[in-house]
Amino acid sequence: MILVIDVSNTNTTLGVFDGHCLVANWRLSTLNNRTSDETGMLLRMLFVHSEVSIADIEAVVVSSVVPNVMYSLLNGIKKYLQKEPMVVKAGMKTGINLRMENPKEMGTDRIVNLVAAYELYGGPAIVIDYSTATTFDVLSENGEFLTGITAPGMQICADALTQRAAQLPKIEIKQTSLITKNTVESIQAGLVVGHIGEARYIVEQIKDWFDMPKMKVVATGGLARVIDENEEIFDVYDPVLSLQGLRLLYEKNKNRK
Repeated sequence: MILVIDVSNTNTTLGVFDGHCLVANWRLSTLNNRTSDETGMLLRMLFVHSEVSIADIEAVVVSSVVPNVMYSLLNGIKKYLQKEPMVVKAGMKTGINLRMENPKEMGTDRIVNLVAAYELYGGPAIVIDYSTATTFDVLSENGEFLTGITAPGMQICADALTQRAAQLPKIEIKQTSLITKNTVESIQAGLVVGHIGEARYIVEQIKDWFDMPKMKVVATGGLARVIDENEEIFDVYDPVLSLQGLRLLYEKNKNRK
Protein backbone atom coordinates (compact mmCIF):
# COMPACT_ATOMS: atom_id res chain seq x y z
CA MET A 1 0.00 0.00 0.00
CA ILE A 2 1.08 3.60 -0.57
CA LEU A 3 0.09 6.81 1.21
CA VAL A 4 -0.37 9.85 -1.06
CA ILE A 5 -0.58 13.41 0.28
CA ASP A 6 -1.66 16.47 -1.72
CA VAL A 7 -1.06 19.78 0.09
CA SER A 8 -2.96 22.76 -1.30
CA ASN A 9 -3.31 26.26 0.12
CA THR A 10 -6.62 25.52 1.81
CA ASN A 11 -6.81 21.76 2.39
CA THR A 12 -4.51 18.76 2.56
CA THR A 13 -5.94 15.59 1.03
CA LEU A 14 -4.58 12.17 1.89
CA GLY A 15 -5.30 8.74 0.46
CA VAL A 16 -4.17 5.14 0.76
CA PHE A 17 -3.98 2.94 -2.33
CA ASP A 18 -3.90 -0.82 -2.36
CA GLY A 19 -2.78 -1.32 -5.93
CA HIS A 20 -5.16 0.77 -8.04
CA CYS A 21 -7.88 0.78 -5.36
CA LEU A 22 -8.33 3.78 -3.05
CA VAL A 23 -9.08 2.15 0.30
CA ALA A 24 -9.02 5.23 2.59
CA ASN A 25 -8.94 9.00 2.22
CA TRP A 26 -9.02 12.04 4.49
CA ARG A 27 -9.17 15.83 4.18
CA LEU A 28 -7.46 18.21 6.63
CA SER A 29 -7.02 21.96 6.86
CA THR A 30 -3.58 23.10 5.72
CA LEU A 31 -1.89 24.77 8.68
CA ASN A 32 1.55 26.37 8.61
CA ASN A 33 2.21 26.20 12.33
CA ARG A 34 2.12 22.46 13.03
CA THR A 35 5.37 20.97 14.30
CA SER A 36 6.80 17.77 12.84
CA ASP A 37 5.70 15.91 15.97
CA GLU A 38 2.15 17.22 15.70
CA THR A 39 2.07 16.32 12.02
CA GLY A 40 3.43 12.82 12.61
CA MET A 41 1.04 12.10 15.47
CA LEU A 42 -1.90 13.37 13.42
CA LEU A 43 -0.97 11.04 10.56
CA ARG A 44 -0.78 8.08 12.92
CA MET A 45 -4.16 8.93 14.47
CA LEU A 46 -5.80 8.88 11.04
CA PHE A 47 -4.79 5.25 10.68
CA VAL A 48 -6.00 4.39 14.19
CA HIS A 49 -9.51 5.41 13.17
CA SER A 50 -9.48 3.58 9.84
CA GLU A 51 -9.42 -0.04 8.66
CA VAL A 52 -5.93 0.41 7.21
CA SER A 53 -2.84 -0.53 9.20
CA ILE A 54 0.04 1.91 9.16
CA ALA A 55 2.38 -1.09 9.08
CA ASP A 56 1.12 -1.91 5.57
CA ILE A 57 2.31 1.42 4.12
CA GLU A 58 5.26 0.72 1.83
CA ALA A 59 5.84 4.24 0.47
CA VAL A 60 4.68 7.85 0.83
CA VAL A 61 4.26 10.36 -2.02
CA VAL A 62 3.85 14.10 -1.38
CA SER A 63 2.82 16.98 -3.62
CA SER A 64 2.73 20.48 -2.13
CA VAL A 65 2.19 24.07 -3.25
CA VAL A 66 2.78 25.35 0.30
CA PRO A 67 6.54 25.45 0.99
CA ASN A 68 6.10 26.50 4.64
CA VAL A 69 4.56 23.16 5.66
CA MET A 70 7.11 20.92 3.99
CA TYR A 71 9.73 20.81 6.75
CA SER A 72 7.30 19.64 9.43
CA LEU A 73 5.41 17.35 7.05
CA LEU A 74 8.45 15.54 5.66
CA ASN A 75 10.11 15.20 9.05
CA GLY A 76 6.86 14.02 10.62
CA ILE A 77 6.61 11.31 7.96
CA LYS A 78 10.21 10.22 8.47
CA LYS A 79 9.94 10.14 12.28
CA TYR A 80 6.49 8.62 12.77
CA LEU A 81 5.98 6.55 9.62
CA GLN A 82 9.61 5.53 9.19
CA LYS A 83 9.49 6.28 5.46
CA GLU A 84 11.51 8.52 3.14
CA PRO A 85 8.77 10.31 1.16
CA MET A 86 8.88 10.78 -2.59
CA VAL A 87 8.29 14.49 -3.29
CA VAL A 88 6.77 15.58 -6.62
CA LYS A 89 9.14 18.04 -8.28
CA ALA A 90 10.67 19.07 -11.59
CA GLY A 91 12.54 16.34 -13.40
CA MET A 92 10.16 13.51 -12.52
CA LYS A 93 8.80 11.26 -15.21
CA THR A 94 5.22 12.41 -15.82
CA GLY A 95 4.25 11.51 -19.37
CA ILE A 96 3.16 15.13 -19.89
CA ASN A 97 5.05 17.47 -22.25
CA LEU A 98 4.92 20.91 -20.63
CA ARG A 99 5.12 23.37 -23.52
CA MET A 100 5.91 26.42 -21.41
CA GLU A 101 8.62 29.08 -21.29
CA ASN A 102 9.57 27.80 -17.84
CA PRO A 103 8.05 24.39 -16.95
CA LYS A 104 9.26 24.79 -13.34
CA GLU A 105 6.60 27.50 -12.88
CA MET A 106 3.84 24.92 -13.17
CA GLY A 107 2.42 24.05 -9.76
CA THR A 108 2.79 20.40 -8.78
CA ASP A 109 -0.95 20.24 -7.99
CA ARG A 110 -1.71 20.98 -11.64
CA ILE A 111 0.86 18.50 -12.90
CA VAL A 112 -0.64 15.79 -10.69
CA ASN A 113 -4.11 16.48 -12.08
CA LEU A 114 -2.86 16.49 -15.67
CA VAL A 115 -1.13 13.14 -15.21
CA ALA A 116 -4.28 11.57 -13.77
CA ALA A 117 -6.63 13.07 -16.36
CA TYR A 118 -4.45 11.97 -19.29
CA GLU A 119 -3.76 8.45 -17.99
CA LEU A 120 -7.32 7.75 -16.86
CA TYR A 121 -9.46 9.63 -19.39
CA GLY A 122 -7.17 10.44 -22.33
CA GLY A 123 -6.75 13.57 -24.43
CA PRO A 124 -7.55 16.04 -25.71
CA ALA A 125 -8.96 17.29 -22.45
CA ILE A 126 -9.68 20.36 -20.37
CA VAL A 127 -8.84 19.73 -16.70
CA ILE A 128 -10.69 22.06 -14.31
CA ASP A 129 -9.78 22.17 -10.63
CA TYR A 130 -12.08 24.02 -8.23
CA SER A 131 -9.62 24.62 -5.41
CA THR A 132 -8.26 27.79 -3.80
CA ALA A 133 -7.96 29.06 -7.37
CA THR A 134 -9.99 27.75 -10.29
CA THR A 135 -7.65 26.42 -12.97
CA PHE A 136 -8.34 25.36 -16.55
CA ASP A 137 -5.50 23.29 -18.06
CA VAL A 138 -5.59 21.93 -21.60
CA LEU A 139 -3.98 18.72 -22.88
CA SER A 140 -3.60 17.54 -26.46
CA GLU A 141 -4.32 14.03 -27.67
CA ASN A 142 -0.60 13.26 -27.31
CA GLY A 143 -0.28 14.53 -23.75
CA GLU A 144 1.09 17.99 -24.57
CA PHE A 145 0.18 20.84 -22.25
CA LEU A 146 -1.33 23.48 -24.55
CA THR A 147 -2.43 26.27 -22.24
CA GLY A 148 -3.47 27.04 -18.69
CA ILE A 149 -5.88 29.61 -17.26
CA THR A 150 -6.02 30.67 -13.60
CA ALA A 151 -9.05 32.41 -12.10
CA PRO A 152 -9.98 33.35 -8.52
CA GLY A 153 -11.60 30.47 -6.67
CA MET A 154 -15.21 30.61 -5.52
CA GLN A 155 -14.34 30.76 -1.84
CA ILE A 156 -11.81 33.54 -2.46
CA CYS A 157 -14.51 35.55 -4.25
CA ALA A 158 -17.00 34.96 -1.44
CA ASP A 159 -14.47 35.94 1.23
CA ALA A 160 -13.40 39.08 -0.65
CA LEU A 161 -17.00 40.19 -1.03
CA THR A 162 -17.80 39.90 2.68
CA GLN A 163 -14.46 41.45 3.73
CA ARG A 164 -14.83 44.49 1.50
CA ALA A 165 -18.54 45.07 2.09
CA ALA A 166 -19.14 45.50 5.82
CA GLN A 167 -22.86 44.72 5.78
CA LEU A 168 -22.68 41.54 3.70
CA PRO A 169 -22.69 38.25 5.66
CA LYS A 170 -20.60 35.15 5.13
CA ILE A 171 -22.48 32.54 3.11
CA GLU A 172 -22.55 28.85 2.28
CA ILE A 173 -21.66 28.30 -1.37
CA LYS A 174 -24.55 26.42 -2.95
CA GLN A 175 -26.99 26.54 -5.85
CA THR A 176 -30.04 28.76 -5.45
CA SER A 177 -32.75 30.27 -7.60
CA LEU A 178 -32.18 33.45 -9.56
CA ILE A 179 -35.35 34.73 -7.89
CA THR A 180 -33.89 35.64 -4.52
CA LYS A 181 -35.72 36.75 -1.38
CA ASN A 182 -32.90 37.79 0.94
CA THR A 183 -29.29 38.98 0.99
CA VAL A 184 -27.77 35.52 1.46
CA GLU A 185 -29.63 34.08 -1.54
CA SER A 186 -28.69 37.15 -3.56
CA ILE A 187 -24.96 36.58 -2.92
CA GLN A 188 -25.25 32.84 -3.53
CA ALA A 189 -26.98 33.39 -6.85
CA GLY A 190 -24.45 35.94 -8.06
CA LEU A 191 -21.46 33.87 -6.97
CA VAL A 192 -22.56 30.46 -8.27
CA VAL A 193 -24.27 31.58 -11.47
CA GLY A 194 -21.31 33.83 -12.23
CA HIS A 195 -18.89 30.90 -11.96
CA ILE A 196 -21.20 28.67 -14.01
CA GLY A 197 -21.05 31.31 -16.73
CA GLU A 198 -17.26 31.48 -16.36
CA ALA A 199 -16.94 27.71 -16.80
CA ARG A 200 -19.23 27.57 -19.81
CA TYR A 201 -17.54 30.49 -21.56
CA ILE A 202 -13.94 29.40 -20.97
CA VAL A 203 -14.67 25.81 -22.03
CA GLU A 204 -16.43 27.06 -25.17
CA GLN A 205 -13.57 29.42 -26.05
CA ILE A 206 -10.91 26.72 -25.56
CA LYS A 207 -12.78 24.27 -27.78
CA ASP A 208 -13.24 26.94 -30.47
CA TRP A 209 -9.62 28.14 -30.31
CA PHE A 210 -8.17 24.65 -30.77
CA ASP A 211 -11.01 23.54 -33.07
CA MET A 212 -11.74 20.53 -30.87
CA PRO A 213 -15.51 20.55 -30.21
CA LYS A 214 -15.41 17.07 -28.66
CA MET A 215 -12.60 17.86 -26.23
CA LYS A 216 -13.29 16.07 -22.93
CA VAL A 217 -13.89 18.19 -19.82
CA VAL A 218 -12.59 16.64 -16.58
CA ALA A 219 -13.43 18.43 -13.33
CA THR A 220 -12.24 17.96 -9.77
CA GLY A 221 -12.47 19.82 -6.46
CA GLY A 222 -15.30 19.92 -3.96
CA LEU A 223 -17.09 22.89 -5.50
CA ALA A 224 -17.24 21.37 -8.98
CA ARG A 225 -20.52 19.68 -8.06
CA VAL A 226 -22.04 23.06 -7.25
CA ILE A 227 -21.11 24.36 -10.69
CA ASP A 228 -22.56 21.45 -12.66
CA GLU A 229 -25.34 19.83 -10.66
CA ASN A 230 -27.16 18.81 -13.85
CA GLU A 231 -24.01 17.36 -15.51
CA GLU A 232 -24.23 19.64 -18.53
CA ILE A 233 -20.71 21.14 -18.52
CA PHE A 234 -18.33 18.39 -17.37
CA ASP A 235 -17.90 15.01 -19.02
CA VAL A 236 -16.16 13.58 -15.97
CA TYR A 237 -16.24 14.57 -12.31
CA ASP A 238 -13.46 12.91 -10.32
CA PRO A 239 -13.22 14.12 -6.70
CA VAL A 240 -9.97 12.20 -6.08
CA LEU A 241 -8.17 13.10 -9.31
CA SER A 242 -5.11 14.45 -7.47
CA LEU A 243 -4.78 11.30 -5.37
CA GLN A 244 -4.94 9.16 -8.51
CA GLY A 245 -2.28 11.38 -10.08
CA LEU A 246 0.06 10.86 -7.14
CA ARG A 247 -0.41 7.10 -7.38
CA LEU A 248 0.43 7.19 -11.09
CA LEU A 249 3.51 9.36 -10.50
CA TYR A 250 4.74 6.90 -7.90
CA GLU A 251 4.37 4.02 -10.34
CA LYS A 252 6.25 5.96 -13.04
CA ASN A 253 9.14 6.96 -10.77
CA LYS A 254 9.49 4.29 -8.05
CA ASN A 255 12.37 2.54 -9.80
CA ARG A 256 14.27 5.69 -10.73
CA LYS A 257 17.31 6.70 -8.68
